[in-house]
Amino acid sequence: MLRLCSPSPTPMNIFYVYPRLISIRPIQSEGQEIRQPGESTVYQAVGNEQGPISPIAVDYDAVYIIPKRNTTQHHNTSPTIPSVLRSATPASNAAPLNFGVVQFVSLEVTMLLLLLLLVSPLLAVSINQEGLFLQRVKQGFDDPTGALSNWNDRDDTPCNWYGVTCDPETRTVNSLDLSNTYIAGPFPTLLCRLHDLHSLSLYNNSINSTLPADISTCQSLEHLNLGQNLLTGALPSTLADMPNLRHLDFTGNNFSGDIPESFGRFRRLEVLSLVGNLMDGTLPPFLGNISTLKQLNLSYNPFAPSRIPPELGNLTSLEILWLTQCNLRCPDELYNNSLSGGLPAGMRNLTTLRLFDASTNELDGTIPDELCQLPLESLNLYENRFEGKLPESIADSPNLYELRLFQNRLSGVLPKDLGKKSPLLWLDISYNQFSGAIPASLCSKGVLEELLLIHNSFSAFRRGAGWILGTSTRILTELAHNLFSGQIAKTIASASSLQLLIIWKNSFSGTIPDEVGGLENLVDFSGSDNQFSGPLPASIVNLRQLGKLDLHNNKLSGELPSGIHTWKKLNMLNLRNNGFSGNIPKEIGTLSILNYLDLSENRFSGKIPDGLQNLKLNEFNFSNNRLSGDIPSLYANKIYRDNFLGNPGLCGDLDGLCNGRGEAKSWDYVWVLRCIFILAAAVLIVGVGWFYWKYRSFKKAKRAIDKSKWTLMSFHKLGFSEYEILDCLDEDNVIGSGGSGKVYKAVLSNGEAVAVKKLWGGSNKGNESDDVEKGQIQDGFEAEVDTLGKIRHKNIVKLWCCCTTKDCKLLVYEYMPNGSLGDLLHSNKGGLLDGQRARVADFGVAKVVDTTGKGPKSMSVIAGSCGYIAPEYAYTLRVNEKSDLYSFGVVILELVTGRHPVDAEFGEDLVKWVCTTLDQKGVDHVLDPKLDSCFKEEICKVLNIGILCTSPLPINRPSMRRVVKMLQDVGGENQPKPVKKDGKLSPYYHEDASDQGSVV
Repeated sequence: MLRLCSPSPTPMNIFYVYPRLISIRPIQSEGQEIRQPGESTVYQAVGNEQGPISPIAVDYDAVYIIPKRNTTQHHNTSPTIPSVLRSATPASNAAPLNFGVVQFVSLEVTMLLLLLLLVSPLLAVSINQEGLFLQRVKQGFDDPTGALSNWNDRDDTPCNWYGVTCDPETRTVNSLDLSNTYIAGPFPTLLCRLHDLHSLSLYNNSINSTLPADISTCQSLEHLNLGQNLLTGALPSTLADMPNLRHLDFTGNNFSGDIPESFGRFRRLEVLSLVGNLMDGTLPPFLGNISTLKQLNLSYNPFAPSRIPPELGNLTSLEILWLTQCNLRCPDELYNNSLSGGLPAGMRNLTTLRLFDASTNELDGTIPDELCQLPLESLNLYENRFEGKLPESIADSPNLYELRLFQNRLSGVLPKDLGKKSPLLWLDISYNQFSGAIPASLCSKGVLEELLLIHNSFSAFRRGAGWILGTSTRILTELAHNLFSGQIAKTIASASSLQLLIIWKNSFSGTIPDEVGGLENLVDFSGSDNQFSGPLPASIVNLRQLGKLDLHNNKLSGELPSGIHTWKKLNMLNLRNNGFSGNIPKEIGTLSILNYLDLSENRFSGKIPDGLQNLKLNEFNFSNNRLSGDIPSLYANKIYRDNFLGNPGLCGDLDGLCNGRGEAKSWDYVWVLRCIFILAAAVLIVGVGWFYWKYRSFKKAKRAIDKSKWTLMSFHKLGFSEYEILDCLDEDNVIGSGGSGKVYKAVLSNGEAVAVKKLWGGSNKGNESDDVEKGQIQDGFEAEVDTLGKIRHKNIVKLWCCCTTKDCKLLVYEYMPNGSLGDLLHSNKGGLLDGQRARVADFGVAKVVDTTGKGPKSMSVIAGSCGYIAPEYAYTLRVNEKSDLYSFGVVILELVTGRHPVDAEFGEDLVKWVCTTLDQKGVDHVLDPKLDSCFKEEICKVLNIGILCTSPLPINRPSMRRVVKMLQDVGGENQPKPVKKDGKLSPYYHEDASDQGSVV
């Protein structure tokens, strides 16, 4: 069949039939003058047994009959073939065929033309020019699946052919999609003859050539997808010459070399994907010139190691940037680097940002609220060091489907509306410090597939325990290592798609509901380290997809259900440390892929089934049960010894097990030894208890004897006895220790508290003369104490009574619950507070200590605390009123300076430091800076009084009466002057200053 053109202005395709014509094949042209370069190809028509016919010329737009050249006939005019043999496409402006020499049509050809004209009305079937192009494309492909079988040249147009889409008005081809058709062959540039072709997709085929440079002739092309083919070589630079190209996808080919510099000239390109090729040049900075680019995916290419060009920051319309495994040093916004610090400010300006992944870095700080306010679809910040709370604004993202924040330091509660507005599919916030309840809205969209909350401190569900498990779309639920409690809700039955239920290390309790057996897709049930109790539900054997069942460290009991043989995919069974009983089911031996079995620390009894030898167990444990009989021969090996210990009736040729045939005589011997040991321990405990009781009785009796030796001297009406005081002299009741003794707090039977001071000094064993001396000392002590007991003053702590023996002396004082002046300053000394009124304790105790006989003869008892002791005590060992006055002066200096009486800061006592600092630096360096400077004059006067009281010579110290008068005159005209440190008489020394200064 040959196609001729109608001579009418309106093109009409006509097919002519010649009886001897069978096929056509390309031949060399009969003369160069018969071809228009680039348009015509000459074919030889092959006839039947009657021989060949004249050659024909096939133009892309028309077919011409060419008679054989007759060299004897030449004309300068046009050939006799009618001038109607013109192009069928008026737009092509094809001119009539000009042979250039005179040709004559043979009679045979003339008859053929006449015959074809006669029969043409009966055979008017045609295909347009675009169909012819596609036919030639088809001929260049290997089509193993017959995807192009309906590309029939008998059709008027190719618009109904597979993969072809035409414009509904012009009926021209504008889209060709042959994706996934398995066609093979070189890339057909002939497709660029389809002038209205806007979209071309040959995705996932076997196009196995280089990409020709003349692909740029596809000027109308907007979408080009050649991904997942076998294209090789360099990318042609002419691709940038296609002005309308918006989408360019060469994923999964073998392109190599550099990205052409011409790519920077794209003006409308929005998507550029070169994933998975062999591009080995550097990542060019000119890609930043493609201002319209929205997606740039260059992942998995062996680029030369370099930093990502900063020019990519010019891509203001960019929404997705994928540069995974490209040998690049990544900027801050990309994952799996060593980035540190916080996320930068100003992220609110990324209004088109949809996917953000800064995972696997060392970023810290808080997650910016402005980041969560963006219309994100995916947020990945896992494996960093973020801390603080998750911003509430993340719950307002309407398109958020992925949120992965695991392995950070985030804390607080989750936003209460999380999931309410977002179609969450995947939520993973494991290994953080979140707490509180899981939001009730988390599954409100009903599409949540993965929920991972491992290793947090969640404690409750807002709708009752287990509600979140009961969603039909759930595939994975991991709530391990939290603080959840309560029972697994029966609504879990609605989670028909659940595959992983991981809730180990929580506080779930109660029985495992029967509804768990309805989770037909469950693969992993890990509920260890909880408080489940009761038997396993019989329905659990319906979990035919179960691969792992781990319920160790619970309180489960009863026998294992029958029907375990249905767990054909089970490879791990761990029921350790529960209360299961009964026989080990023989059905376990039919679980062919089981490789981990731990039934230890239960109450299983009977024999170990021989069928377990059929399993290929990598690890097993039957220890600490009540099993008996022989160990299966396969496991009677010393390396398995520990796996069978703790079973009294289990026998085998292993240490620690009986070696008889099911006999357990040695176990009886063990029980006898145990009983003996228990009896011996009981006797020992009873004996120790008896000796302790005797010891306590002896101590009480001794104390009763000792109590009879005490003498009570009371100075007020008492509501207690000396025995109550003595019972409280325990080291646990010590509240202080000073220079004169140790102080105890004694709580009496009536609820009142007193302070008991035990004066320093022990027993002295000697001869009879010593006893006479002790009697004299005792009389002097009692006289002094009697004087102290009669003192009644509002500023002196009341002395209730005195308890004495010849070896110990106790003074019982009124208890001051508000502490001491030292508590307000810095140390625990004798000045006590009663409300806001100062009260003096240990009044006159110095003389009492002296009367004990220790003062003038021994340094074993020091009358005073370090820093408060008058200097003369070091060589006189005498205490008197002047010693108390010195101590009073030290207290005044403490008040004014705010310093300790002895401080390592100045390396000496407070008195010497004050005098030295006054002479060298002045008064401002002595006064406590916390004191109000408005009263500096009065403070200086008090300071001078303290210096006067701490004069090194006792004779220079005024009487207490004089001190009181000077304190009363502070602020008046009498201003004391500083004492000289040379030891001479003070200006304040006068005739009434005596060694026996009186006490007011």
